[in-house]
Amino acid sequence: MKTFNLKNKAKKEENKEYILGLKDLNTHAVYMIYGTIDKNDNTRKLHPGKGHEEILCITQGKVEVIGPNESFSLKEGEAIHLHENDLYYLKNISDDTSHYILAGGHIIPEHK
Repeated sequence: MKTFNLKNKAKKEENKEYILGLKDLNTHAVYMIYGTIDKNDNTRKLHPGKGHEEILCITQGKVEVIGPNESFSLKEGEAIHLHENDLYYLKNISDDTSHYILAGGHIIPEHK
């Protein structure tokens, strides 16, 4: 069993995210993203895309989820399920950096 230090890997990335997926796991079936959002940042786009669904869980801090028809907040320990056509943006509304996990998979047979 291999352990992955996602927090340290994300710190080294320009976008402050690390995707645990095909490169590390040798599978295209599932993936997980560990990321951080700086205070007041609102540029993180959530859009699983065709053939994908994702679950977003906030692991530290509080964010606003902004969509075309609704906006709501998520705090540490709360999660949402995103469908392939959903489109939202995250805004960090904490006094410090927020952290999140975005886990996804492929819808069969739609994904190719």
